[in-house]
Amino acid sequence: MRTQYAALPFRYGEGGIQILLVTSRETKRWVIPKGWPMKGKHPHQAAAREAFEEAGIKGEVSRIPIGAYTYGKRLRDGTVVPCRVEVFPLHALEQRRRWPEFDQRETAWFTPRAAAGSVQEPDLAALILGFALALTDAA
Repeated sequence: MRTQYAALPFRYGEGGIQILLVTSRETKRWVIPKGWPMKGKHPHQAAAREAFEEAGIKGEVSRIPIGAYTYGKRLRDGTVVPCRVEVFPLHALEQRRRWPEFDQRETAWFTPRAAAGSVQEPDLAALILGFALALTDAA
């Protein structure tokens, strides 16, 4: 099992909490920004870096993950490796107009329920809903 780190970008909008999803480069499915560990960066820093590279998001990332989910990562050679993804909430304060993967991905803000319904991984959907509920309860 390989490990990846992901950001769960969120913001407070008119209708409440909103979650940012990005499309994957290959299959164009809705996912959260994630990637492999980065030398010299703590897991939460790697997650924040992925949020910038994949979605142009800058903000405040938690040092503590809210949980993890698993999925099968398809490598360039076609093999699929099981991955465990640790998820770090990132309060989005800014989204740039252009970013490193701007021309390779789409981004969209969703309600938590719509975001959970748009991702394919059941454990990620549950993390999104649980996180949004915790934020709502804390407010």
